[in-house]
Amino acid sequence: MIRDGGGGGSTGRNIAAGGLLPRWLTDHGRCFLTASILLLSLFLFVIITCIPSNPYNPLSSKFAPLRSFFLLDRSDQHHAPARAAANTSLSSSESANSSRMAVCLVGGARRFELTGPSIMERILKVYPEADLFLHSPYDKNSFKLLLLSKAPRIAWVRIFRPQPMPETEPELRVLTTSGSPNGIQGLLQYFNLVEGCLTMIKAYQEQNNFKYDWIVRTRVDGFWNAPLGPEFFVRGSYLVPLGSSYGGLNDRLGIGDMTTSAAALSRLSLIPRLDAAGFRKLNSETSFRAQLTTQNVSYVTKRLPFCIVTDRQYGFPPGRYGVPVAAMSSPGPLSGAKCRPCTVACKDKCVADVMSGLDKGWSWTDWENGTLRLCDAHGKWESGWERIFDQSVGKKLANERKRVWSLTQKECVREFEEMRRRSGIWEAPAAEEICKLGLEHGR
Repeated sequence: MIRDGGGGGSTGRNIAAGGLLPRWLTDHGRCFLTASILLLSLFLFVIITCIPSNPYNPLSSKFAPLRSFFLLDRSDQHHAPARAAANTSLSSSESANSSRMAVCLVGGARRFELTGPSIMERILKVYPEADLFLHSPYDKNSFKLLLLSKAPRIAWVRIFRPQPMPETEPELRVLTTSGSPNGIQGLLQYFNLVEGCLTMIKAYQEQNNFKYDWIVRTRVDGFWNAPLGPEFFVRGSYLVPLGSSYGGLNDRLGIGDMTTSAAALSRLSLIPRLDAAGFRKLNSETSFRAQLTTQNVSYVTKRLPFCIVTDRQYGFPPGRYGVPVAAMSSPGPLSGAKCRPCTVACKDKCVADVMSGLDKGWSWTDWENGTLRLCDAHGKWESGWERIFDQSVGKKLANERKRVWSLTQKECVREFEEMRRRSGIWEAPAAEEICKLGLEHGR
């Protein structure tokens, strides 16, 4: 027997387990017990690890705590990259109610009867708790903006009369007229639209004493063929579309938190800093990239399901630094590439031949797996484009296009007044004026 030798005599108490083991436990018995425990542990390990990890399997759920104990180190190491990636974007289970979101639309309403319904269905109705901000120049097409009158939440509408902007010395040094159809003035007008969006959002936050978690900034002329999903909200980075970068970063859409968005949307006020840093002759895309890098804002590029509807004419087939124009019927995602409704002029092998010849750092966009079809955009929109558009977008969006073109003055005013009534802040000409100008000249 194994005795307690503390007093030099036999006390009859077993040392092991604080003297609680029985006297009959011999060395052989202890070995047998140890072996039994080891075998039982091995058996449990095999059973637990062989049961598939499935939250809908009751047996798996019962063993989940033991599974975590046995597999803690191996599981964490194996899934660490996946967990890190998962934590960078919103999960599909996170609702819009869990985050404060601002969606800001900028730009002129030239083809808004085509793009507006898609923005409504695939952004605003996907995130019904998001606040809508609209910053748009007033012209004959502004009446089409009434398509936003049924948006879930309208925070601020600003439809302003555009004025020429002063061109400062830093702006003339930093920016270039190359590639801008309206020269530096065109860039400044666009930058003013974007930064005005940020100004409105900041003022609205201060007025209502809260802060937005996310800001989505996109263009009025963007057509969406699929919803804006939660995977495009990337924590800690500013998201921009892949492709159409023109030497810099695609600036046709951006998603970020308040900090990253403040740097990305400050298109005008950061120009003096770019000037001081020595940047010269930048286009919109290269100045956008310079803004983010000089402000130490990380960014990520992803393919997004939208394109920019354009009336501009481009040579076909495009050369190395040309601009491909996608058919709106392309399955995409088109990541903000230029597009129009058209009879497809190039697909499959033709697309591969054309796109492989483009400079990838310029106007290139993804085209693999049959996701891109091209228009011959060297001329004006073809006769019968309305039928082509209606067939490609479906009945609901087609009906909205037709409805805008059939509005009466009274109907137009009524919808604009409804939009004004539902807006938190309204800055725009009178509804009667907007509708009269549009219905007489903007159809």
